[in-house]
Amino acid sequence: MDSKEQLHQQLKEIKTQLRLSMNGAVSQSMREKGLVYKLNFGVELPRIKGIAAGYEKSHALAQALWKEDIRECKILAGLIQPVDRFLPEIADIWVENISNIEIAELTSMNLFQYLPYAPAKSFHWIADEREYLQVCGFLTIARLLMKKGDMNERVENEFLDQAICAFLSGTYHVRNAATTAIRRFMQHSEDNAFRVCRRVESFKDSASETEQLLYNLVREEIFSLSLLLSTKKD
Repeated sequence: MDSKEQLHQQLKEIKTQLRLSMNGAVSQSMREKGLVYKLNFGVELPRIKGIAAGYEKSHALAQALWKEDIRECKILAGLIQPVDRFLPEIADIWVENISNIEIAELTSMNLFQYLPYAPAKSFHWIADEREYLQVCGFLTIARLLMKKGDMNERVENEFLDQAICAFLSGTYHVRNAATTAIRRFMQHSEDNAFRVCRRVESFKDSASETEQLLYNLVREEIFSLSLLLSTKKD
């Protein structure tokens, strides 16, 4: 069997497994929550991961799965794609093809955060005006901050400028992704938390509801971090 036939066979096997695992109730619930796909089998994530575990990492298979306009295929693509074969220009193509928050979150978690060029690429994405490029950028940065939260001063300033701007003027999903990244940054160290406080302290009595909302979110995060530190000391 040549590689083209093998790829066709693998796609056929995967779609058969997805159909056998389909859950109409889950699919319907997603539609009601605004997660719209051309085709959605409603297969739950543990089962999708189980299917992915049955295949070796494969660039060709991942690319073929991503091109399918099927929810589960796109999730599987992020799980099966080998990092060392995923060029930056392909990453851009994938991100430009993302059109809902579930795929943005899962692909950032399963693939984007592991890319060797993830730090630079994620900053490129958050500077874009398109919604899901910004979302993937902030979600990837949040994942990177969980592993390694330090940045040099120039990068840190750029991140905070973009994140605060995104919170104040971005869409609902962009705002949530930026909030996640800001929180991860604050959780890395007391110095980081202090820097964010200095950035938003002028928002305390702002006439803008959005600026006040950001101020209060940062204040709540500081309170949570203070409780965590006091608990550790005890």
